Amino acid sequence: MAKLIREGELSVREAVEAHLAQIESVNSRVNAIVTLAAEQALQSAFEADEAHVAGRPPGPLHGLPTAHKDLQLTRGIRTTFGSRIFKDFIPDRDSPLVERMKSAGAIMLGKTNTPEFGAGSQTYNDVFGATLNPWDTAKTCGGSSGGAAVALACHMVPIADGTDLGGSLRNPASFCNIVGLRPSAGRVPMVPAPGSPMSVEGPMARSAADLAFYFSAMADPEPGFAKPLKRDFNGVRVAWWKDLGGIPIDSRVRDITNAQRRVFESLGCIVEEAEPDFTGADETFRTLRFRSTAVRMADHFRQHPHLIKDTLLWEIGQGNRLSARDVEAAETKCAELNQRMRRFMERYEFFVLPVSQVLPFDVTQPWPEEIEGTRMNTYIDWMKSCYYISVMGTPSISVPCGFTTEGLPVGIQIVGRHRDDWGLLQAAHAFETNVTTKRFTIVSFGNH
Repeated sequence: MAKLIREGELSVREAVEAHLAQIESVNSRVNAIVTLAAEQALQSAFEADEAHVAGRPPGPLHGLPTAHKDLQLTRGIRTTFGSRIFKDFIPDRDSPLVERMKSAGAIMLGKTNTPEFGAGSQTYNDVFGATLNPWDTAKTCGGSSGGAAVALACHMVPIADGTDLGGSLRNPASFCNIVGLRPSAGRVPMVPAPGSPMSVEGPMARSAADLAFYFSAMADPEPGFAKPLKRDFNGVRVAWWKDLGGIPIDSRVRDITNAQRRVFESLGCIVEEAEPDFTGADETFRTLRFRSTAVRMADHFRQHPHLIKDTLLWEIGQGNRLSARDVEAAETKCAELNQRMRRFMERYEFFVLPVSQVLPFDVTQPWPEEIEGTRMNTYIDWMKSCYYISVMGTPSISVPCGFTTEGLPVGIQIVGRHRDDWGLLQAAHAFETNVTTKRFTIVSFGNH
């Protein structure tokens, strides 16, 4: 699409109008785009076409429609954070990521749904309601970047942004059969600094190649960062997960994930069962997450506690009970876990494991309460397969890898070495080139 626009075979207005038509056709059935900025998008498209005719150099994303997660500030366009506190808030400035995307030439069509303040891996809130999974609209799309994942799966946009603390990019990518990258911390600058040292912003797309193209414009890379996606994987060592310290995994997720081992072996990789030591990862993640949530939400908690959802109030309470010594110990342990992971990855270039411990579940269910007979006591317990990786400090990506007999998608999680984001994209590209996952969502393309 970008190539057609650059070469004058497709106008920006045509691209924008086509995506706005798709939004009109399918969005009411999934609730992915919650604030539409059609008039602004068409005006931006007109200006982009005029600039092209005038010969002004286009940005790398010139003319590509996109939508921003409703956690990103967008000047003149409602930004709610999925919260009743901000249900009518219209910012007077753009976030740094939105500014960067505009400078790159992307055309914003609107905002994508997110749970309240991005907390939780199930996309619903009291402002807009729930976003539905296009593969089965009775199921959740995951979260917290669920609106973005569904907009991509339904072809309402070709690229979209998300955020990830404990799996908010990777989980909805897995649930919706698209690609989501949790980049290395700092690769996509966040201003002001994120509330948690584990928080990142990153790209989502329908393929690794699209995602790499988008990420090249989004990231702040060092020289030589972007390389060809195709590479030889013969002899590359890959660590294959075992049991992630004994956490429960749905047997269907386990089976579909493990069936992909042959794909890596067919690429010439040396695949060995091995995984890093996750001892301390759970407590460390929870401490750092709870404390950052309590600090970030302090003013809202004092002024509007009645407008904050129960799970977030619980998390704020957990954070407020932590002492300075608790936080300092967790920060020290986090650094130790990062070093432990780096030593593990000296032998292996990639580590492969499931994205989520469960399949997409009922959209009316706030979170899974049980996995394979093990009770989940809190709304984050079921996301350990993602947040263990977050606390280890390495980049990771969710790539589609298969479907259950019920037609629900499953993603595979590939973890790369410290700051080797592009190597990770190369692995994702090689994997998806050699795995078959072609199906059609019931929402985007009718009952095929």
